[in-house]
Amino acid sequence: MDPVIESRPGTTVRARLAAGGLKLTVRPLLSLWPLSLRGLRPALAIDLAAPVALPVPRWAEVEPVRFRDFRAEWVRAPRAAEDRVVLYFHGGGFFSCGLRTHRRMLARLASAAGAPVLSVGYRQLPAAPLAVSVADCVHAYRWLLEKGYAPDRIVVAGDSAGGFLAFAATLQAMAAGLPSPAAIMALAPLTDLDHTAKVSHANARLDAYLPARRVERLAGLLTEGSVPLDPMVSPVNADLSALPPVLIQVGSTEMLLPDSELMAERLAAAGVPCRLQIWDGQVHVFQIFADLVPEGLAALHEAGAFVREHTVAPAARARRRRPGRRARSLAA
Repeated sequence: MDPVIESRPGTTVRARLAAGGLKLTVRPLLSLWPLSLRGLRPALAIDLAAPVALPVPRWAEVEPVRFRDFRAEWVRAPRAAEDRVVLYFHGGGFFSCGLRTHRRMLARLASAAGAPVLSVGYRQLPAAPLAVSVADCVHAYRWLLEKGYAPDRIVVAGDSAGGFLAFAATLQAMAAGLPSPAAIMALAPLTDLDHTAKVSHANARLDAYLPARRVERLAGLLTEGSVPLDPMVSPVNADLSALPPVLIQVGSTEMLLPDSELMAERLAAAGVPCRLQIWDGQVHVFQIFADLVPEGLAALHEAGAFVREHTVAPAARARRRRPGRRARSLAA
């Protein structure tokens, strides 16, 4: 089996301007940010400040969910079905971002998917290593099952580091005897903690704001300094054959393109249906910049369609395809 590779050509002026702005501002910051447990502590402020720049759309509803060791929240859009759900793990390099940074994007995803999103604020660096982050995500999946959600009505999703967790948590949950979810959706996922392919790839110079050379140090912090790095820590090296269908969206010039391509190849080799969408000239997790970048909004529409495809019953899908029905706008 070969992965289905879908090219999304064309880059709007606004997308190019956004990339240029990030290259001038965020890339120098991330290149110099001290990657130590103490140096990562100020990154928590990014999530605290997020509501100012990324307010929740007026039509969206946010409901806190309390777990013993971490926080989560429901993000809902009007007229969403309550019998299916997207379980979402935010990105941020395992040390930044959180529930607040992703609310606006997840509200749009909830609208496109017609399903509520459970956003998980898993523990991360500097407070917790990778193993704890994965365990929190597995706990959230188990909680959904205990609440009565059928596994074939759950799509596990995430971006960047959260994409890593979408694969890793699903694999760990299934290894523990839990049923497979309906599908996995990953936005520019980190899938391999080995930095070698990323540093040598042409995109290491082209990426708008992610410094490839820092992945090695980050991997050391995540695995508590284990050297050499156990390759099986990375989901791309696991036995993937039992995973459900996968959608991966990634920008053509970003540092994590090799991770997406390798994961798509490995999934296909394992017999797992995989669609890899490569969006021309888009920055890392461009979907979160949907207010500025039209391609971000288009990608969220496609992600929502993927969720519907794999969680709506066949009879209901047939009814939805009848003429005369129009999708509701995602605009705030």
